[in-house]
Amino acid sequence: MNESESRARRADATRNRDQLLAAAGRAFIASDTEPSMRAIAREAGVGIATLYRHFPTREDLVEAIYRDHVSGLTAGARELLAQYPAPVALRRWMDLFGTWIAAKNGMLDTLLALIESGGISHGQTQIELLAAIDSLLEAGRTRGEFRSDVTAEDIAAGLIGIFTVARPPEHDARANRLLDLLLDGLQFRP
Repeated sequence: MNESESRARRADATRNRDQLLAAAGRAFIASDTEPSMRAIAREAGVGIATLYRHFPTREDLVEAIYRDHVSGLTAGARELLAQYPAPVALRRWMDLFGTWIAAKNGMLDTLLALIESGGISHGQTQIELLAAIDSLLEAGRTRGEFRSDVTAEDIAAGLIGIFTVARPPEHDARANRLLDLLLDGLQFRP
């Protein structure tokens, strides 16, 4: 195999992996129970062997989705701040957080087992997410848009509460209203 063919295979493998992660994320969001590996492969448009080649176990797949989503949330905070004023960036980030919460619902049993076994560090995830929230808050504080007494922990607790009582996607309207109220309460009023 020449170098060009090798690069094409690597690109194909990367594309398949990305398709699998995206399809699995959608499947977990759409399901109250964990979808079958076969259903995820079908959703991704790949064979079951391709799925198992990338993710030999359900735990490997769930861990990859989880890490991909956490990475997306942390990068999302930076990307949103580069495009929007802090209040808009934070509100859009809250929507990303809601999507992450919704995806966790469909993989909860496996995710809890991974956390319990130490396969995923809940503490590290918390540190990363709080840092992302803090960057959004700090950007707003420096422009006088957010109150100075609100912490990242306050926002995280509020988001968890909102998405506990208004789970997406079936309660999107209620979640959106509650998120708007949370954001309104953060804004600095002289």
